[in-house]
Amino acid sequence: MTIIQAIILGIVQGITEFLPISSSAHLVLFPYLFKWDVQSETDFLFNVLIQLGTLLAVFIFFKNDVISISKAWIQSVFKPAESNREDFRFGWYIILATLPAVVVGLTLKPHIQSIFESPLITGILLLITAVLLFFAEHLKPGKFLIMQLTWKLVLVIGLFQAFALFPGISRSGATIFAGLLVGLKSQEAGRFSFLLSIPVLLGAGILSFSDLFAVQNIMSFLPLLAAGFITSTIVGYFSIAILMKFLQKYSLLYFSAYCAIVGSIIIFIAYAA
Repeated sequence: MTIIQAIILGIVQGITEFLPISSSAHLVLFPYLFKWDVQSETDFLFNVLIQLGTLLAVFIFFKNDVISISKAWIQSVFKPAESNREDFRFGWYIILATLPAVVVGLTLKPHIQSIFESPLITGILLLITAVLLFFAEHLKPGKFLIMQLTWKLVLVIGLFQAFALFPGISRSGATIFAGLLVGLKSQEAGRFSFLLSIPVLLGAGILSFSDLFAVQNIMSFLPLLAAGFITSTIVGYFSIAILMKFLQKYSLLYFSAYCAIVGSIIIFIAYAA
């Protein structure tokens, strides 16, 4: 992999992590389609670690939410009477919705990693994302805010997020669909989806750091990782802003059609190869 290729993948990650078209699928497909010379053992690691760039974008864009939740949790320990109970409960909702992804990720990591080497399966899973987005668009408009949900409905959103560990299933698409399914307003579904990415992306990055030090010629790998990280942070920030506005005015069918077209093309190419 070259620096230019790393930057391109950083741009791809920044755009596709938050738009409901599956970032992991595109990180698999770009090297495959353009026949880039990448090593499978570092390719998966690079893809996971540049997600930390988009994680930083979430922190910056939703800094007020992150600060409020963090402050409520700290106050609940040292000054319980002054703690904002709604922000404190919001933090618990994020943790609860993250648990299914933790269980699936730790249990099925080798299988998930193997799918990153299969464009055919990725293409099929992209079609599933297209179906989810199609049905999301035809759900009745929700009326609830996040804090009006029960813990069971929050867990439903978390279950959908767990499926998105597989490349081709969009994490934002799956969680936005689940949010709309349980009755959230469209913008609230998007906001909760982005905040849910924080523990998932952070956890995946932390788990991958041990693999990073096992990479041969690690010093030559770090500049590639830095290029992808910086690019994905900048592009990711603007992608969040675009999608938050998009959800207020436009249809998810555009993304559904995109996933269906790209998934079909990839399946055709994989079979023809």
